Amino acid sequence: MPTVAVFDMAGKEVEKMELADSVFGIEPNVAAMHDAVVAHLANMRQGTQSALTRSEVSGGGRKPWRQKGTGHARQGSIRAPQWKHGGVVFAPKPRDYSITLNKKVKRLAMKSALSSKVADNEFVVIDKIAMDSYKTKTIAAMLKAIGSEKKALIVLPEVDDKVIASAANIPGVKTTVVNTLNVYDILNADKFIVVKDAVARIEEVYA
Repeated sequence: MPTVAVFDMAGKEVEKMELADSVFGIEPNVAAMHDAVVAHLANMRQGTQSALTRSEVSGGGRKPWRQKGTGHARQGSIRAPQWKHGGVVFAPKPRDYSITLNKKVKRLAMKSALSSKVADNEFVVIDKIAMDSYKTKTIAAMLKAIGSEKKALIVLPEVDDKVIASAANIPGVKTTVVNTLNVYDILNADKFIVVKDAVARIEEVYA
């Protein structure tokens, strides 16, 4: 059963915490994590890109000059792709890029991502993040105290506007809550910072 230290906002260790083996101690499945990341990035695509083909551009109905005898290359329409203002070859059209993963793969990918962060010592538990006002300086000081100098993902047990707004100004720092946690954000962060109450909720969902 993995054991991690729990820190306060000043970076001081306050206790030890045991994590559930079934969530934070499994052998990471790289294939499942890859599928989850590909699906996440694909599902973020709007798929609204559109351009006109030669048959959709207005004009160009008349042959610009006769087929032979002009010295020009033969042309059938001034809206062919090689002409200025012509149509686009293989023009992109609106489409759905979404990928659906089955539940077992999603759960395996999530547990694999969480376990990999614990194994790589990139998993940090904070006892609580208490803020009286909107202060970016407070979050920045906390991150520095726990050794998070690069990209960080802060996981809250529930929405806290003060924490979310205060962290929003710090480059590379992202906040989320347990029910919107995803594999891509976990793997993309150099430090995975979780509030103690959020750890219990993650175990409750995925154990």
